[in-house]
Amino acid sequence: MRTLLKFMKWVGIILVLLVAGLVITILSTHDKTYEAPYPDIHASTDSAVIARGRYLAYGPAHCSGCHSPLSNWERIAAGEELPLEGGFAFALPVGNFYPANLTPHETGIGKMTDPEIARALRHGVGHDGRPLIDIMPFHNLSEEDLTAVISFLRTQPPVERATPKNEPNFMGKAVFAFVIKPVGPEGNGEVAHSVTPDTTAAYGEYLANFVANCRGCHTNRDLKTGAYIGEYYSGGFLMPSAVHPGMACMTPNLTPDPETGHIADWSEVQFIERFRAGRIIPSSEMPWEQFQRMSHNDLKAIYRYIQTLKPVQNEVKTIVHQLAEQR
Repeated sequence: MRTLLKFMKWVGIILVLLVAGLVITILSTHDKTYEAPYPDIHASTDSAVIARGRYLAYGPAHCSGCHSPLSNWERIAAGEELPLEGGFAFALPVGNFYPANLTPHETGIGKMTDPEIARALRHGVGHDGRPLIDIMPFHNLSEEDLTAVISFLRTQPPVERATPKNEPNFMGKAVFAFVIKPVGPEGNGEVAHSVTPDTTAAYGEYLANFVANCRGCHTNRDLKTGAYIGEYYSGGFLMPSAVHPGMACMTPNLTPDPETGHIADWSEVQFIERFRAGRIIPSSEMPWEQFQRMSHNDLKAIYRYIQTLKPVQNEVKTIVHQLAEQR
């Protein structure tokens, strides 16, 4: 009996030391910095380049959906192109996070160089070297489109708004210590110099995966780490509403599975008409206000790409969820 008690005592001591070591490691490494290359990207004053960047920011890239305060949403939905001043907040299981002020004021990107902004978008590393949560899937933006976005950002009226620092909780600090690291372009790490807009499935793939982030929401993910845990585009990702607390939406299956694909029997016309209708489900996290601004050709391209996806059988029975009932 005394031998067993002695053994249990040492087991307890070892466990305490392991836990203490883990806590110390998390608290001492969650704020670490990284090196990443600075893309040779510089803003242009060409009006066509700026117009392309403005279209991406207020349309398919939906920057205004996160980098605008909630008080501006109705005006944005009405078509106003307001400065991307930040002021929104995301309450996630890993803490509270605040999209930055993207206007050229010193409280925004005014003190950042063009290559620093490009590095944040291409590699997920902030100007201070700290990794960014991979919410902006713009790592494979073409050189021309990345130039266009930065060129547009530089032309906005400067707005003074110092956004709060991100507030990761202990779980969030653990994620930053062990999971969140710089990212980069998919594939071989190279990106195209330019991508020609057209109505092909190939251009639709570029838009859906690297601009509009359709894949990022219509694939089941771990909200704690952001890791994909489902097959691409098969839905099933429960996304809490940032606007309607206690509500959430489950993203539908977009693959052309004839039995469980949400839009498997939609025509191209129906697909476009749905986007033109805008927001129907209030608690949906899909940025309808931005996506309904997309051109007909871009929507055609995305529709045609979706038709090429591998059919995945995954039935999403309920779209709208009341989180209080999920406990």
